[in-house]
This record gives sequence, structure tokens and C-alpha cells, in this order.
Amino acid sequence: MRALFYSLLGYFLTPAGVVAMAALDSSVVFFMPLGIDVVVIVMAARRPEWFWVYPVLATAGSIAGTGVTFWLGRKLGEHGLSRLVKPSRLERVEARVTKSAAVTVAALAVIPPPFPFTAFVLTSGALNVNAWRFFTMLGAMRLMRFAVEGWLASRYGRGILTWMESTTFEIVIGVLIALAVIGTAVSAVAVVRGTRSSGGAQPRHSRRAGAL
Repeated sequence: MRALFYSLLGYFLTPAGVVAMAALDSSVVFFMPLGIDVVVIVMAARRPEWFWVYPVLATAGSIAGTGVTFWLGRKLGEHGLSRLVKPSRLERVEARVTKSAAVTVAALAVIPPPFPFTAFVLTSGALNVNAWRFFTMLGAMRLMRFAVEGWLASRYGRGILTWMESTTFEIVIGVLIALAVIGTAVSAVAVVRGTRSSGGAQPRHSRRAGAL
């Protein structure tokens, strides 16, 4: 299992790979719970003197991936979101975006999955949330999250690297890989169906988010 892990994620255990993983992690298609967190932690544990670099790279990639998701939300519009997000979840997310977008983006930028980060980003784009403020808040909170992870990994890296050699780590990674394959396939199908169903229609916005 360890060999499978490094064959799939070995590329991401590089500076360029940190950016790529962060961008994919924030996209609407790719699905790998805690993938970017694992990469930041492992990189900082291996090179503790560079622990401050990896959070910056991860934040940059996260903003790039989120930007694509945000743009897709704008393109689909509020009406088109129902093809990508379950109606029950969409209703809750829309309520949060409309009432307290700033607080929600701050919380979701720090809290890892299973919280619906991509659903929130899509909805924010569809409801015309102020992009400048949205990404400023997102970048600040993501940087804080990754900085804490990187610092802790630099302090306790030896223990982390030892744990990576354990059977427990192999099981955890195996579960994450399985979730990534299944989740990415499901997300890809949903995006393709959603964009085809929209038929290139202009987005419609019945509400605007003024909190952010």
C-alpha cells in the first residue's frame, strides 16, 4: 500500500506538487479528503527549515483552484446549481451565503472536509458575492490553516515520519485513495451533466449576497 501511495502522490510531494494538489483540492471535480493537508504536513516534516514555504504554496494553489470553482458558479448561475448540488444542501448553503458570507468563508477555509467547501464556493459565485473580499478572506484563513499544520509538522516531524511507516498509516492512505477515486468519478459525472444541461444559458441570479 505504501508503494501505491507514493506512486499516486509522489509527484505532489514537491514544491510544484503542493501547488497542484492545493488547486485540485479546491476544484469541484477532484475529491481527496485531507489530501492537501497530508502533503503540507509531510513536506514540512521532511524539510522543517522550509516549513513556512509550503503553506504559501498551498494557499496560492488553493486560491487558483477555488477561482475556477467560483467562476463555474458564476457561469451556471443560481438556477444551474441544482444540477451540481443536492437541493437540501443548496438551500442551507444559500442561506449561509446570503446572511453571513464573511463568517462562513472564514470557517470553511479553516475547517477541512467533510464540510461542503466547494458547494459554498459555487453558490458564492452564483450569488455574485464580491470576489475581491471573498478571495482575500479565503487566502488569509487558508494561509493560517496551512501555517499551523506546517509549524506543527516541523516541530514533531520525526514522529510523523515514523508514523508513516506504520500499518495504520497505510490503512488511512488506502481509504483516502479509495475515496478520491470514487468521489472524483462521481463529481466529474455531475459536472459534465450539469454543464451540458445548462445549455450555455445565461446565469440567472434571483438573490445577491451582500454580507461579503
